[in-house]
Amino acid sequence: MINLAYIVASILFIIGLKMMSKADTARKGNSVSGIGMLVAIVATLLQSGLDYEWIALGLVAGSALGALMAYRVQMTGMPEMVGLFNGLGGLASLFVGWASYVNPGNAELTLGFMIPTVLAVIIGGVTFTGSMVAYLKLAEKIDGKAKILPGQKVISFALIAAALAAAAWLCAEPAGHAFEPALLVIIGVSFVMGVLAVMPIGGADMPVVISLLNSYSGMAACAAGFIIQNTVLIVSGALVGASGIILTSIMCKAMNRSLPNVLFSGFQSAGGKAAATEFKGEARPISVQDTYLLLESASSVVFVPGYGMAVAQAQHAVKELGAQLEANGCDVRYCIHPVAGRMPGHMNVLLAEADVAYEQLVVPDDVNPTISAVDVAVVIGANDVVNPAARTEKSSPLYGMPIIDVDQAKTCIVLKRSLKAGYAGVDNPLFFASNTRMLLGDAKQTVQGLVAEFKSK
Repeated sequence: MINLAYIVASILFIIGLKMMSKADTARKGNSVSGIGMLVAIVATLLQSGLDYEWIALGLVAGSALGALMAYRVQMTGMPEMVGLFNGLGGLASLFVGWASYVNPGNAELTLGFMIPTVLAVIIGGVTFTGSMVAYLKLAEKIDGKAKILPGQKVISFALIAAALAAAAWLCAEPAGHAFEPALLVIIGVSFVMGVLAVMPIGGADMPVVISLLNSYSGMAACAAGFIIQNTVLIVSGALVGASGIILTSIMCKAMNRSLPNVLFSGFQSAGGKAAATEFKGEARPISVQDTYLLLESASSVVFVPGYGMAVAQAQHAVKELGAQLEANGCDVRYCIHPVAGRMPGHMNVLLAEADVAYEQLVVPDDVNPTISAVDVAVVIGANDVVNPAARTEKSSPLYGMPIIDVDQAKTCIVLKRSLKAGYAGVDNPLFFASNTRMLLGDAKQTVQGLVAEFKSK
């Protein structure tokens, strides 16, 4: 019955994951996966030989902490929250590997046992510290620019060699002691490797990093499943690992870059300064009232949300403005770039929270072929994903990345606080284009002002 329950849970995971691939079924998919996890937990608790006192304490403490974090986190803080989840998942797998090695129970310390143990410890350690660095960068507690140590490649290769040597020693002579030197070396090296892996990655690449670390946490969980011979943990870990790699590949394709290029180059140079051309010109400001006149006469409008919308928490105001435009007979769409924001699906989450209709959410390939026929493109806090330098400036770190061609719309309205460069640190010539008007200020207040204009007229 336990194994049957695990099979049911695994099927629910797969069905839920499939449903999450579409916006209109994503919430149901999340519920289906949650039911699968409940089945898996209950089945595991029904197994004999478990210490329910410690399990109950862990459930109460973890549930209370998780609920508190979930209720307190702002939507703008979701990328950091996802980074923390990835890191804690990796740390949990590391602890499973360590605890199983120290107290293997009836299991023999064979090569088949030691290999997944070493993998869980190494991948879990890299995931934990790498995710913590990603969290600190996303939360702007440390500089988000790329940081590369002198001789980092040599240091990295030395650490990998040390980890492999310690792993070989541990597999050859598995003593099963809590303070086995080889195991401590592996743990220490994995922690350092996680830091060194994420520090050289620049700000605009963080969505890819979050996706990749999520995949790492799944692979670590899969290895932990082999250690304790838990079928559902193997399946769920493999699902997370595989889906994370697929998502990472999709995002790299959206940036027209390879994964090695993201991991070993980053958007910024070793000195942390972008190598892009500095663009100068005269930006053309526009008032809320004049923007209203443009939008009121438009027959088609495309909103392009970015991290600035998240910071201003303007998603509900944007939804209300879209509703006013539709009531005025305007065709309204929301174009979301795959790497907009700080994590995969960041803009989708915000717009879904504001109850924007799923059929209005489109991708650049849906908009770019006919962008010249769009009356007004409204860019809300996005910068790098609409930067025309990505098409023309070979010196730009963004060069080659597919963008949303808002500069080719009849009129482009850019909502930003200032003319500063985006998260990648690259200047944007869009601000000085002849058909661009800059609507400077807080995005939420600005959009609310536009809504008020529509209502008053």
